[in-house]
Amino acid sequence: MAIVLHSSPLLWTRLAAMAFSCVAFSVAVHGAKLEHGTGDWCIFCWAFSFAGTLLVILVELFGLQTKAPVSWKNFPITFACYAALLCLSASIIFPLYFLKGLSGSSSIRDYRIVVTAFSCLATVAYISEVSISKARPGEVAGYMATGPGLLKVCETFVACVIFVFVSDPVLYDRHDALKYCMAVYCICFILSAAIILLCIGECTGCLPFPFPRFLSAYAMLAVVLYLSATIIWPIFNFDPKHGGSRDRPYSCSSQRGLCSWDKRMAVAVLTGVNFILYLADLIYSTRLVFVNA
Repeated sequence: MAIVLHSSPLLWTRLAAMAFSCVAFSVAVHGAKLEHGTGDWCIFCWAFSFAGTLLVILVELFGLQTKAPVSWKNFPITFACYAALLCLSASIIFPLYFLKGLSGSSSIRDYRIVVTAFSCLATVAYISEVSISKARPGEVAGYMATGPGLLKVCETFVACVIFVFVSDPVLYDRHDALKYCMAVYCICFILSAAIILLCIGECTGCLPFPFPRFLSAYAMLAVVLYLSATIIWPIFNFDPKHGGSRDRPYSCSSQRGLCSWDKRMAVAVLTGVNFILYLADLIYSTRLVFVNA
């Protein structure tokens, strides 16, 4: 089997991302002494990103793109975008839980600082890979390399973060309006994830209706749903008239990580972020002329 190696900015960016993520999880396992589940999540982010990038490099190195069971126009950039978001989340979560208020051995602190630094470098490298790989105006490319495709990745990732925040402790069972918000998050996540899977599996032609028209209709629906959730979630969590609390509890200042009030606020902010993403998706989808190669 012939090995095809073409030196390019994209290859070097992938190698850098792989190296940075490898160093991050290796140092974390070796000397950072991570004692609870949050550390396991961060290690998963770095290890998953490393393994996926290695797979992409090996497939292209041995010229196996045509034999891969996925669309190679869509898979690498989709994975790179998810890897960028995973490393970004680890770069935020790791220092919040393992550097904030750290007291103890200075060597452990040094290890954790190194992990944070390389996690940030991996994030920058993956963002650079996405920037290099995305479709340029007038270029024939897979849907996931376009603006709406990349926005779909961000939308699903933000929804996953929301699910993490609302599940421990459960934040949506106090009122039916909050359950409605949870339904909005689930419906939009499922549909966006289904679109990503259809594109990666090259199954968009199997739909009984035009795919671009479906994308525009879904983007409009998602904007309306997220707009309602953006309004409803803060009202029923922070308005005292509806059983909420406007002021942050004093106990949150001494609590490790995020307290329940912080998580409610984080969900409110992330709901607004996803509303903006879906609005941008709607604008892109109405303007985009997608050419299927």
